[in-house]
Parts: sequence; structure tokens; C-alpha cells
Amino acid sequence: MKVLVVDDERAIRNVMKELLMDEGYQVEVAEDGAAALEKAEKDRFDVIFCDIKMPGMEGTEVLAKLVEEGIETPVVMISGHADIATAVDCMHKGAFDFIEKPLDLNRILVTIKNATDKANLVKEVKILKKKVYGRQMIGESAPIRHVRELIEKVAPTDARVLITGPNGCGKELVAQSLHQQSKRSAMPYIEVNCAAIPSELIESELFGHKKGSFTSAVKDHKGKFEQADGGTLFLDEIGDMSLAAQAKVLRVLQEKKLTPVGGDKDIEVDVRVIAATNKNLREEIEKGHFREDLYHRLSVIPIRVPSLDERKDDIPMLVQYFTEEYCAKVGKPVREFSPEAIALLQEKEWPGNIRELQNVVERLLILGGNPISTQDVKDYVNN
Repeated sequence: MKVLVVDDERAIRNVMKELLMDEGYQVEVAEDGAAALEKAEKDRFDVIFCDIKMPGMEGTEVLAKLVEEGIETPVVMISGHADIATAVDCMHKGAFDFIEKPLDLNRILVTIKNATDKANLVKEVKILKKKVYGRQMIGESAPIRHVRELIEKVAPTDARVLITGPNGCGKELVAQSLHQQSKRSAMPYIEVNCAAIPSELIESELFGHKKGSFTSAVKDHKGKFEQADGGTLFLDEIGDMSLAAQAKVLRVLQEKKLTPVGGDKDIEVDVRVIAATNKNLREEIEKGHFREDLYHRLSVIPIRVPSLDERKDDIPMLVQYFTEEYCAKVGKPVREFSPEAIALLQEKEWPGNIRELQNVVERLLILGGNPISTQDVKDYVNN
């Protein structure tokens, strides 16, 4: 755990550094506000202790700058001339806590623990929200606005939806949005990547199995349809599903019943099915790889997600979103892209769509300058 101590008095800096290092912390010191900001911008600290009364830039100014630059490290203000008004003012400006001099080691250690506990909790909540809700649909271009309008109309119904579009364009975000805005939003949302499951296991994965139905079936297993009962089942890459599994999915859609592998009793399920594919299912039907009757059952409402090349006006917003997301993940201040660098990214073709853009943004943030320049784009982005 790394701590930054900011104080213009050498004696206090050294005492705090020695005490905290004895407790196992990594400690860096800064003698004024400018040095503190430079260190905080370059490195990641778990807690910052900052004196209020300092020549040049006072501690409250340092605090304001840290907040302004999006540095989320908890800041503890320290002062030998404390009063309640000063403490309240610091808390309003974003300080985590306020400690009076002379400093007490036990109070310092408790404050560090509380600050890091809160920071970890905030981080866990962000991760949990991301797992539950996924990323947002970013953009205001005409194609993405059309998709949003369709979602708003279709989500409150139980109509089945077939989402199409190239790899990496955000089909899973459309499925998540349909569930979140539906009447089933409080019930389970289960995702299945049909392409990632071996054909011999897809039926067991979707419909479950009974103990002893095959060699590795050592206990009963509840399938994804049953797990999603009352909620939404998202069948991603459904174009890769075997014909045998397609027949069983069709039966569930028609009769709202399923039979687990090795089972002899039907199980009733109430599931809204949303499917997605990057394949042309009409061509797959002609080739005999996909059932036409299942296609018509799934595509009550078709939604096509545009490629990134069809919505390049959204690239500036997407770059900003991915930049903020990455910087928050690594605990660094948000970086900037020059307008010229953004314009160059908009000129590029994006066969990998949103996923490719996200990877490029992270690469530029790691390897490029601040702000990211056109030269950085030329050096680190393949044409």
C-alpha cells in the first residue's frame, strides 16, 4: 500500500514517513503542492495526507486540483491551526477526513484503514454495476438513435428479438438494454454463447440433465432455460447452434416446456428469448444449417446493430468513454486526445468495430503522450 505525505515542514514529513514505513507502508513525500500534484499525476497512491497551510499552493488548492483532475485517491487534510469551519470546508471540497496536529499514530493508521476500505468498496460497486448492467450504448449518431428507439418500443413487450450485426458492434449491449427496460428486469438475465459450447454439450447446457444421463453427469444440472425462468435468455451467436439443439429450442418456444437430457418429465418455463448472430441466417437456411421455422420464431422483431464504420460520428464520444473507463481502472487522471488525433481515428476503417476501437484507445493511453497526438495515432494504430 502506497501513501503520499505532503507537508512543507521537513520534520513532519520525515516522522510520518518513518512511522508509516515501520508499519509496512510504502511512503513518498512532497514538500509543496506543486510537487504533490506531479507525483499524484504520475503514480497511484492509496491515501494522500496533505497539510493545509503551505507556501505557494495551500492544501485546499491541492485538494481542489486533485478532484478536478479526476484523481480518486482519498485525501486526508492535516493542520495545526484547525477549527470546525476549516474541517467542514475541506470535507465539502472532497476530503476524506481531517486530522489535527500534533499527529497521533493510531489515528493515522485508523484513518488509512477507513480510507482504503471506502475506496475498495467504491471500486467493488463499480465492478458489480458493470457486471450487472454492462457498458452503456454510447453515441448520438442517427443509426444508434434508431436502435435506441427500437429498444424503447420493444423492451416493454415479451416479443422475441433477433439482433444482427458484425462482430464487436455491441449486440450484447442491445440485449442487456432490452432486458433492463423490460417488465422482467428484476428477474434473471442469462447469457449463453452458443459458439463457445461444444455441440455435444449444448443441449445439456440449455436444457439441463439428470444424474447418470451420461458419463460425467454426477448430479442433476439445471439448464439455462430453467435458470432464466421468469426472466430473459440471451442466445448469442445462435447461428452456430447445432440442428438438434435448434429443434429443442423451437419446441420450448412453441410449448414453453423442456425436457432435460436423460429426463422423462417436462418442465414448464416462462422465458423471453433474445438471440443474436453475425451470420446471414437466410443464407444459413439455404445451406441447410439453420431451421427456417426457428428463424421465424426468433425474428419477431429484427434489430440490426450498425458497424462502427456506419457511425463514425460517435467515435469522439466512444474515445472519451473508453478513456475515462481505462483511467479509472488503473487509478490515473483522465488523459486527453487532441482534436486532430480524434479526426484521424475517424478517418480509419474499423473492421473490428467497437471492440477494436476500445483496444486502440487503451494502446494509445499506454504508449502515447499527453495529449494523444496525431503522431501517436500514426505510430501505434495500424492502418
